[in-house]
Formats: sequence, C-alpha cells, structure tokens
Amino acid sequence: MVQKVNATRGMRDFLPAEKARRERALNIIREVYRSHGFTEIEAPAVEDFGRLHSGLGGDNEKLSFSILKRGLTGQDLSDAAAAESTDSLTDLGLRFDLTVPLARYYATNRAQLPGVFRAIHIGPVWRAERPQRGRYRQFVQSDIDIIGEGSALAEAELITATSQALDALGLQDCAIRVNDRRILTELLNHCGFSEEEHAAALITVDKLDKIGAEGVVAELAEQNPEAADEIGRVLARFEQAGATVAGGAPLNAEAIAAVLPEGVASEAAAHLDELAQAVTPGLPAGVTLCFDPTLVRGMGYYTGTIFEIAHPGSGSSVGGGGRYDGMIGRFLGEDVPAVGFSIGFERIMELVELPSSSDAEVVALISDKDLPAFQLLALKRELLDAGKTVRIVWRQKNMKALLSNLAAEGVTHTAAVRAETAGAADLEIRPLAG
Repeated sequence: MVQKVNATRGMRDFLPAEKARRERALNIIREVYRSHGFTEIEAPAVEDFGRLHSGLGGDNEKLSFSILKRGLTGQDLSDAAAAESTDSLTDLGLRFDLTVPLARYYATNRAQLPGVFRAIHIGPVWRAERPQRGRYRQFVQSDIDIIGEGSALAEAELITATSQALDALGLQDCAIRVNDRRILTELLNHCGFSEEEHAAALITVDKLDKIGAEGVVAELAEQNPEAADEIGRVLARFEQAGATVAGGAPLNAEAIAAVLPEGVASEAAAHLDELAQAVTPGLPAGVTLCFDPTLVRGMGYYTGTIFEIAHPGSGSSVGGGGRYDGMIGRFLGEDVPAVGFSIGFERIMELVELPSSSDAEVVALISDKDLPAFQLLALKRELLDAGKTVRIVWRQKNMKALLSNLAAEGVTHTAAVRAETAGAADLEIRPLAG
C-alpha cells in the first residue's frame, strides 16, 4: 500500500512558481536595503545551546530545537530521565531568531567590521511552534540591524529603509507602531505597580488588541486594583488622542504629551519626537508612523525604542524590532548600542501580489525527442549568449496543458525546434500568451 508522504508538520515544500515568487520578494527587499547602505552577512544556523538559552530570547527559548550531543550512551539518557532534564544531553541548537546569532557574529568579528555596522541578515529560523495559519516551525526572517550607533538616527534609518521596502513590495496601508521600553517601565511605576508586578502587568497590557481596554483593566485589577484604575485612565487618554489598536496615536510631541501622565519617561518621549521629525517627511504614502504606549513586544532583550508593523489584512504583526543595547555586551564584556527591524516575511508573502517571474525573457525550446542533443544545446547556447533564459522541453500530445504549466513556471516565450533548424536565427520566438 502506497503511503501518503508529506513535509514535516509545520514545514513546507515550495513548488517552482512559489519559490520564484519568494525569491523575487527577497530580491526586492535586498535591493532596497543595499541602497540604504546595509551589507549582507551570513551566520551559521546552529549556535551553542548555552548561548541560545542565556535569557536573551524570551519565550522563544522555550520553542528552540536542541541538538543531542554526539556519543551519548543509554546511561546518559537514563540519568537525564531521572533528573527530569534534557539540558545535559544537548550542546547545540537551531537558531530561533537572527538577533542572538547576529550579536554573537559581531562579537566574534568586531575587529573586521566598521565602527557603525549596518547589516542585512536573511535566512531560515526554527521554532517548535504549534503549526497554524501564519505560524510555521521553519520560516524565513528578513532583518536589518545597526550596531554601534546609539542616537535616534539608527532607528530612523531602520524605519525609513523598512517602510521603503514595504512600498517596493506594493504593500499599502501599513502602520508602524512605536513605543519605548522606558516609557512602559515608568508608566507602570507611575500607576503603582511594583517592580515584581511589571512582567505580569506587561503580559496583560499586551492583550489589548484581543480583550480591549475594559478587559485589560479588569485583569490588572486582580493584581493591583488602584494601579489598574490609573492604567484605565491612560488608555482613555490614548483613545481620546485618536488612537486605534491597530495603529496608535500620531507620533509627535503633542500626542505623546496628551497620552502620558506628566513626567513619565520625558527623555524617551523626546527621543521618539526626534525620531518622528526625522522619519515622517520621507515615509511612502502607504505607511504611517504612530505612537502606541501599549506596545510591549515580548522579547526580553529590548532596552529602548520598540516598533511593530500592523496591517489590516493580517491578524498579527507583519514585522517588528527595537533597540537591544545590552545584548552584545553579554558577549564582549562592554556595552555596544544596537537596534534592529525584522520584516515578517511569511506574513508579508500572504499579503503582497507579486508575479513569480521577473522582466527577463524566459524561452522554452519545444522539441521532438528524436532531435540530437548537440543541436538543442547549440541553439540553447546561442540564446544564452543573447541574454535569454532558456529551457528545453519535449513536445507533448496535450500542448495546451504543457503551455499552461510553462506559463505557471515563469516561461514567457516559446520556440518550436525542427530537424531543419540550423541556428537561433531560424527560430520563431513567440510570446507564450500568443
């Protein structure tokens, strides 16, 4: 009995047309980022287990795939089972994001890198997710990071480059929500939450888009009723400032002052206002910049500005990032400012409409099987020398199906090869649609 064979759950095969569409999108993103002065790097998919589980990755550490040590014995497995821990069995793991590997990469190669390093880092990552629409166990991340620049210029460059990449992909109606971790910390302190209550309070605030302001206040009241009431007043001011959960209030000094209680994170608020003044004039028409004091972002390594891309066509964010000034210091022993922005590539691909083919002319040479290989390859070489992309295919009885499949695979033109075809000049190259 023939068994049905599928890709591993949570992972996917890509047929040629979809693979071409994905590569087209990645090339668009790369070209925009390169035009902004970023350079591409590559780091291993595997990192040390201890590095991946050092507390820098937040909840994603719990979703990491670990790799068993070589040479384990049955006794090793028995000892781990008795200890109810598998940590002693692993020494490596697959990366769950690109930020922790980048921090290690920079620490390793710092002497060969510029003082302010602008990096493009694109590649697959792995998480032991519960597979569902938009969530996979293997997926591509597309990051840009600036290391060595502590001013608002770094965030401004990232947001500008990312917004132009979204525009180049044809994605309209994006809102980049911006906040600062310092604002969140001071806001919780102002409202009366103790430092020990911060983590649980932020988890609740992060549910705003799911349970609404009333739900957030009700859940926080179980933790600290008086502080919850003050959070409710902040959320009311946020709504009066013209905010929406998907977007936020306008990002400017007036809107920030209207939302935040007096004296809360004035330094961070000034930083955001400077950022808005730098970025807003150059934003594409389909992208807006918003202030959202309820934006949390779950990664434990963020230290300052954080941002997230919202789009009405997606139930989740389609990108995000922030400043993580403390991470590289864990590897180097000295702090280095760093900030990054990641496009959620898989979610973007569900929203953008891109053809699988580029503007290049892709010619299918359609031939009978009895023609000699040297004749077909000679024709192919002539067309390749003329700058065309060439594929040799055999003539079929059902030519309609063949042509349909070729079109789906990105072929733009066809040419029939006959026994008497002596060279490319004898070919009648016709558009596939015709």
